[in-house]
Amino acid sequence: MKKKRFTEEQIIGILREQEAGAKVADLARKYAVSEATLYNWKAKFGGMDASEAKRLKALGDENAKLKRLLADQMLEAAALRELLGKKW
Repeated sequence: MKKKRFTEEQIIGILREQEAGAKVADLARKYAVSEATLYNWKAKFGGMDASEAKRLKALGDENAKLKRLLADQMLEAAALRELLGKKW
């Protein structure tokens, strides 16, 4: 997986520059990202402050962990059902 180049705090700082009046094209050139990336960031992080972005990331990490745990439990249950279903 590709490493992220910018933290949530940095992204929010860049978006604040854009809200202050900087042009998207200038910001894209300054930070070496595409304009589409800036618009995607704005859709995801627009209106947030740094603490909200950290909370969003923490919730996403927790959600991924819980999904992995659920998948492990479902695999284990399926294996047990298969084992118990066999006639010896």
